[in-house]
Amino acid sequence: MDDLKEKLISLLHYPEISWNSIFKLLKKDPLLQSVPRVNSSPSNQLSLFTDRTSSTEATPPITTQPSELISQQIQQYEANGIRVITIFDKEYPSLLKEIYQPPWALFVKGDLSLLKIDKKLAVVGSRQSTQYGRNAMRLIFPGLIEKDMLIVSGLAKGIDSYAHEYAIKNDGKTIAVIAGGFYHIYPKENVPLAKELMNSQLIISEYPPDTKPLKWHFPARNRIISGLAIGTFVIEAKRKSGSLITANYAINEGRDVFALPGSIFNPFSLGTNDLIQQGAKLVTKAEDILEEYRL
Repeated sequence: MDDLKEKLISLLHYPEISWNSIFKLLKKDPLLQSVPRVNSSPSNQLSLFTDRTSSTEATPPITTQPSELISQQIQQYEANGIRVITIFDKEYPSLLKEIYQPPWALFVKGDLSLLKIDKKLAVVGSRQSTQYGRNAMRLIFPGLIEKDMLIVSGLAKGIDSYAHEYAIKNDGKTIAVIAGGFYHIYPKENVPLAKELMNSQLIISEYPPDTKPLKWHFPARNRIISGLAIGTFVIEAKRKSGSLITANYAINEGRDVFALPGSIFNPFSLGTNDLIQQGAKLVTKAEDILEEYRL
């Protein structure tokens, strides 16, 4: 690991660090020469899904210096199959670099080759999915997967979870972008799905693995979901929802937005109907999306 990458990764482990503070620092000091290197002493390693509160190795001594603690955390990643891709690395997705405030680094676990796939479609929707939305996904997903469209979503309850599951069931590929870090998968009920994705697909976070998800992490991660994809497909959404935040990110970045129409009496279709009224493409079959990319 080169010096610049190592220092950038270490900066991301400081709780009070922000995107803007790193930007200002890089602007003033492009090689981060003013940032000290983290201590490279050996450390004990933690398993990705162990109960850390029961481990005597989980909590370092109070006298441990911050740089030593950060060094210990970073050294655990390789043992857990976690890689860190910085914005300076060739593996960093080119589409993601185009968004407003692209993540300085991606913590990734799973099949890294999925990042190279160009045909990525973000699929998002309500955490309180309806049978209508799920049936629509069953109808539309096989055609998308048949044309090798990779599905990007957020591992949330409802539509996001079904997006990942239906992609896998149709022998497709999928990427999950999570809020918080790998050691704190949310919601807990999706830990089995997260494990499956880490083994055969890919999970991404812009936060170090020991970061607990905070409320503001969720809308922030939506910019990555839309930023990785050539288009965003909203299945179901209320008028005020995280899915519409994702759609707005896509619009602001000049990406395509697709929406599933629904009943005017269904609150979970009001958001998607509004998107269509505002110019999103109405989707009733896979071809409605595929034809935009001549697939």
